[in-house]
Amino acid sequence: MRSTLKLQFKAIAVTVFALLFLAANDVQAQDDYITPAPDRERGEGPFDRLIIRGATMINGDGGMPVGPVDIVVEGNTIEEIHSLGHPEAEIDEEDRPEDATREIDAEGMYVLPGFIDNHVHTGGESKAPEAEYAYKLWLSHGITTVRGVPFGPLEWSLSERERSANNEIAAPRMVSYHRPESGDEWEDRSIRTPEEAREWVRYANEKGVDGLKLGAHRPAIMEALIDEANSLNMGQTAHLGQTGVSRMNAVDAARLGMTGFTHFYGLFESMYEDRDVQPWPTDANYNNEQDRFGQVGRQWDMIDPEGEQWNALLDEFLEHDYFINPTMVIYEASRNLSDSRNADWHEEYTLPSMMEFYTPNLEDHGSYFFNWTTHDEVAWKNFYDRWMAFLDDYKDRGGRVTIGSDAGFIYKLYGFSYVEEMELLQEAGFHPLEVVRAATLHGAQEIFEPQGESIRYGEIREGLLADLVLVDENPLENFKVLYGTGAIRLNTETDEIERVGGVQYTIKDGIVYDAEQLREDVRQMVDEQEQSRETE
Repeated sequence: MRSTLKLQFKAIAVTVFALLFLAANDVQAQDDYITPAPDRERGEGPFDRLIIRGATMINGDGGMPVGPVDIVVEGNTIEEIHSLGHPEAEIDEEDRPEDATREIDAEGMYVLPGFIDNHVHTGGESKAPEAEYAYKLWLSHGITTVRGVPFGPLEWSLSERERSANNEIAAPRMVSYHRPESGDEWEDRSIRTPEEAREWVRYANEKGVDGLKLGAHRPAIMEALIDEANSLNMGQTAHLGQTGVSRMNAVDAARLGMTGFTHFYGLFESMYEDRDVQPWPTDANYNNEQDRFGQVGRQWDMIDPEGEQWNALLDEFLEHDYFINPTMVIYEASRNLSDSRNADWHEEYTLPSMMEFYTPNLEDHGSYFFNWTTHDEVAWKNFYDRWMAFLDDYKDRGGRVTIGSDAGFIYKLYGFSYVEEMELLQEAGFHPLEVVRAATLHGAQEIFEPQGESIRYGEIREGLLADLVLVDENPLENFKVLYGTGAIRLNTETDEIERVGGVQYTIKDGIVYDAEQLREDVRQMVDEQEQSRETE
């Protein structure tokens, strides 16, 4: 019965997704999954010779900021970086690069590599019916590359990825990861054997899929998926969910050759001191999401920080050069529901349909706060203490931690949640420069290294692609200046509260986007949905 229902669901879903894929190029409105982005109207360039003048550069590798500098971009490539001397000395104008076809006066501004979000989904008809909404929120927060796990159905995702690569739409670069059994040709099939697992990986590779999003598959299937993907230079990340983690936790997957994992699933289970599986309450049920998520926090006292299992796991992860993409932000409401539900940006930037999706109910994924108690929040706060300590220890030993947001669930909004994740890493003990490195260089390495390639973006370096972020406040002093709503500051001259910051420009592939203009587009989308609902 379960297999029959699964096949029926897949057949319906794939039919919907195929219709969307066929309509992607003429971008007709859809009533089903999500409307593809319209043809690009925002952004200028690329330019023959763009010069960004006088900025302070944070290049992404963890090193000290340098400024002022002039950065020359030709087409979509960083060609020259000119240091202009002491920040308080007069600049020798004759020593500056010339012949710009477009200039940005960045004096007093900070320039960073474009941010990389290694865990995203695009939305869906029930919450964010237009892909443009997520894309513009990402770009307006400096996010120039996103790894979809997945963005949506396979064919739809690859179509949008291609349009973004060609700069036909206003969207970040798109790296497309997919779950096994995805794709039109697998709508009536399922993976039951290791050979079928390998067959699907080969199929996905031929379709142009970049990597795999894995669950906690049984060991023989998991081994086949990972081995075949590695043989084809395809990356993998895994959500090692509770239904399978007892036989496939994070260290089990690392030993099979997996390149990295996301969330926390399988991490604590790899360090239990005196048990083999989580001691669920006898009436717990995975399909009850308050059980599913509420019980996670109860693991906090099942491990021993700095204990034998803890240190052995750190050593083994380092041995396997394992990437951890924690996405702490997506569960942050579990330790402080009120703050997440009442975040500053919801009023202007969150679609009414998204707020309805977030509101506790029995149907929408992640809307599980049916009766969320102080006990639940305390457990999750303790859980975060342990989780953050492990991430900081891993980073301190040389392990690579990257940034992902998984926004669109649990009161977390595209773009804004990415900045929240940066703040959470700082809370975990990361220096702000280490946070920026996680957001840029390490994020790029997680994408390119499994493919056997050197990074093409992720640092401000001559010869790399021109993916850059410009902000008029120092993010190392306060990451809040990266929020689209800015940071709150008292103007002591006027005695007025002001909002400062907000990304000014996002440059993706040499194309300059006015970030405030993109945010205005999003505010307009929110207003239009509100007005349409008022007239219904």
